[in-house]
Amino acid sequence: MAEARRVVVKVGSSSLTTASGGLDADRVDALVDVLAKSRGGGEREILLVSSGAIAAGLAPLGLVRRPKDLARQQAAASVGQGLLVARYTASFARYGVRVGQVLLTSDDMARRAHHRNASRTLDQLLAMGALPVVNENDTVATDEIRFGDNDRLAALVAHLVHADLLVLLSDVDGLYDGDPARPGTSRIDEVTGPADMAHVEIGNAGKAGVGTGGMVTKVEAAGIAAAAGIPVVLTSASQAGDALAGRATGTYFHRTGRRSADRLLWLQHASEPRGALILDEGAVRAVVEGRKSLLPAGIAGVEGDFAAGDPVELRDADGRAVARGLVNFDAKEVPMLIGRSTRDLARELGPAYEREVVHRDDLVLLHG
Repeated sequence: MAEARRVVVKVGSSSLTTASGGLDADRVDALVDVLAKSRGGGEREILLVSSGAIAAGLAPLGLVRRPKDLARQQAAASVGQGLLVARYTASFARYGVRVGQVLLTSDDMARRAHHRNASRTLDQLLAMGALPVVNENDTVATDEIRFGDNDRLAALVAHLVHADLLVLLSDVDGLYDGDPARPGTSRIDEVTGPADMAHVEIGNAGKAGVGTGGMVTKVEAAGIAAAAGIPVVLTSASQAGDALAGRATGTYFHRTGRRSADRLLWLQHASEPRGALILDEGAVRAVVEGRKSLLPAGIAGVEGDFAAGDPVELRDADGRAVARGLVNFDAKEVPMLIGRSTRDLARELGPAYEREVVHRDDLVLLHG
């Protein structure tokens, strides 16, 4: 951990704000003190994935608690995001560190051109000595606004920037084998794989009530990062310094896999399917076992209203999702493609139709 050169740190709303909403300047400054010290003279690169925009906007808008309706959540995010970044900018300025705001949605990241752009932007910010502060674009996000309090976003960003370590900061000092408030529970120091989690009871709610995440989303995020070859430390915000210095703290999740294509990780874990393609038996075999592209001839049906480039599920005849991919045609075009060869389609409709419905490079298998 101490040798990790590029580190993604995620901090939740409850570590930055009061329960009633509004930023806690002392908490923000304490976190910034740790991150600035960890950067040293620039030998280590830090990216901060920070929740807190909605929570920061509650008090200024006269809201006593996080609203349940999407419109007011988005309004709070709009007000709070500016306050959040202004606070970080001022706090990091004490160390001469520049801050760059990066707002992402999962939809951006599943699309090839947007994904490349986000990767370039983050790399360039780091190359120029800035510290990226990443948040979900809650002001315009819809389904994504319930994305797990940015825990999953942090795991995907860590993969996107080829991070050496992901640090998830919570209001609890690690993963426990039950409710930490109950006597007799103990902290789990290391997780080497899914089997270590079999006996663990994980709670949903955070203590402060201003975030959307809980231990469930943190464990899911740790699993995504570990499977992509990135070790993870889960600890409390007050112990961030120990985690970044490589001292034993919290729960350490060992790598369980190796890197995969960036966009495919986003497609699997961050995209919201806009519809579905029903595959015949031969197409299911070709996609799942043969790792082939999906051709028009293998489609038996279509559901939903999607546009070319949207993520869709690929389902078998029983309705089970076997894969997810980016579709090359609009939903209204698919019915005339069903069961036909690309050669016939090209002859009748033109060369634009002599292609895959979902290319294998834009497709990820769903297991289980």
